[in-house]
Amino acid sequence: MVFDLINVIKGEANLSQALIRDKRLDTLALLPASQSRDKDSLTEEGVARVIAELRQQFDWVICDSPAGIEKGAILAMRHADVAVVVVNPEVSSIRDADRIIGMLDAKTAKAEIGKRVDKHLLLTRYDPVRARRGEIMKVEDVREILSIPLLGIIPESGEVLLSSNVGAPVTLGNPGSAPAHAYLDAAQRLKGEGTGIVLSSEKPRLLHRLFTRRAA
Repeated sequence: MVFDLINVIKGEANLSQALIRDKRLDTLALLPASQSRDKDSLTEEGVARVIAELRQQFDWVICDSPAGIEKGAILAMRHADVAVVVVNPEVSSIRDADRIIGMLDAKTAKAEIGKRVDKHLLLTRYDPVRARRGEIMKVEDVREILSIPLLGIIPESGEVLLSSNVGAPVTLGNPGSAPAHAYLDAAQRLKGEGTGIVLSSEKPRLLHRLFTRRAA
């Protein structure tokens, strides 16, 4: 039987029973969240207890928030120390991200004691050619609106979809690809180990050089 987060919160299984160990990376484990069960079982106390237990076992606990600002998203950010706000260069995505940033500053455990959650911007599916045409927002425009530090820029690429279709993240499915390098660079920056980002001035070849500098 496969157990999930709600089973653990309701006391129907312990954490070790619900964790799924990755077969490729022995340091990675996943705790699935049900897509069909009653979301009212996701209580603030239950989520806090599970996260506290996870923190005792792992160096990093990553809560993948559902889209939007519903209960699941609020609970996912509730006990965050750091938030990675993932956006597409589109108006609707930027608008939702702006609301999430406001909630991070108001509805988290840190906010309630006068502290701030560190926030980072991860811009995905970015195509500099489309940005120059005005079809999507430019990097500078997104940064100006959201006003949080830029963690990374993930280029638009079919490699992400191809890797997803075979059940692998692009960093493992195609580690030499531009998006794989961009994700790895962003992860290093999140750990405080990476270098700064060279921002695009929207000149035709600048982002191309940025995304392909390690491919050779």
